[in-house]
Amino acid sequence: MFTKVLISRATITWVFMIALFTAVGSEIKIMPFNDTTFRFGLGSIIFFLCTLLKPTPIILAGIITSSVTTIFRVTVNYSTQDISVIDSFFTHLPAAIFYFLFAICLHQLNIHQYREKPLKLGLLVAFSEVTSNLGEQLARFLVQSYNFVLVHDFLILLAVALLRSFFVVGIYSSILIAEQKKRVQEMLNVGSDLYVETLYLKKSMNHIETITASGFDLYQQLKVQGYRAESLQALHIAQEIHEVKKDSQRIYAGISKIVGEKSFGSIRLSELLHYIEDGNRKYSEMLGKDIQFKINFDIDFQTEEHIALLALLNNLTANAIEAIEEHGVIAIAIHQQEDDTVITVCDNGKGISQNELSIIFEPGYTTKYNVEGVAATGIGLSHVAALIAKLNGTITVESNNQKTMFKISIPTQTIQTGET
Repeated sequence: MFTKVLISRATITWVFMIALFTAVGSEIKIMPFNDTTFRFGLGSIIFFLCTLLKPTPIILAGIITSSVTTIFRVTVNYSTQDISVIDSFFTHLPAAIFYFLFAICLHQLNIHQYREKPLKLGLLVAFSEVTSNLGEQLARFLVQSYNFVLVHDFLILLAVALLRSFFVVGIYSSILIAEQKKRVQEMLNVGSDLYVETLYLKKSMNHIETITASGFDLYQQLKVQGYRAESLQALHIAQEIHEVKKDSQRIYAGISKIVGEKSFGSIRLSELLHYIEDGNRKYSEMLGKDIQFKINFDIDFQTEEHIALLALLNNLTANAIEAIEEHGVIAIAIHQQEDDTVITVCDNGKGISQNELSIIFEPGYTTKYNVEGVAATGIGLSHVAALIAKLNGTITVESNNQKTMFKISIPTQTIQTGET
């Protein structure tokens, strides 16, 4: 019950905010017709955009907006012009009818189901606005004895309705695209982490299979030698390990579905680089470092291996950020070299000593320690090496006190199609 009250209050607050913004926005206006207070303002634009941005009880919003707009205009007129409250009320009553009719039209057409169909949404809202404007003009005819039913006037209403409707749809589509890109980037980042884990989970499954076979061999040997109790214990251990493998297989199957290509489609290399730069720029800012990113590519194509590429490039870029003390530059470049796509990641951090260059891709290697002096897991670069090997590629590293460069070469066909 308490949650429902909170939701109700939040909704009412939102509706009153729409009404207030609409009333104020409607004062930014033009009056295209002579001898009438009819206006084209920003009010309907604000009302429509607000109802798109957040789920809104449109009929309730229309009623409250009609009332607030009328009260607002009457108050403004009364304080600035020599006119009675009653006369001002009847002057602006048709505007209240417009917002009420506009809300009814939007509700009946169920515009939220067309939020991802901008052309249809724009046309339906333009129809709603024209209908509401005609209703407002009818009210003005009855209240103010104003007659405007001319083809020229109708065409003006139609043109303005189309312009305003598609203007709002354009703004909303831009917001929607930005949100979708953000969700895609988050999904790709999660997918890249899961993708790496599937490689090591599969590797663990192979080890489990080997241990299970060894346990079963031990059982047979002990049985032949007459060690019944020991042989049964060995068999029990082999069976338990086999159960662990089956659990791992179920987990592997579930994760594989999440990171499968059908879940993410394919994206262009340029877009992938944008995600890497954006995510790691935020990481560098979080660490309080001033790092300049230089992105360069002379080829661009759709890739089916964006998850693997995102995982390995994020790892190398994050390592580069951590290697830079306070200020530095990280350069990521992609170019074509015969049948291979070559990717380089360079930084001007503290570098890697020459005697460590040969072991940095070994599992367990690390130079990172937490505040308590405990070493990190040291599996980052081994992840990178495993990912590149899976793509039939190679990786090399060069480093001195001024610069570190990782160079990756992967067959272009593999990156484009995902076929290794």
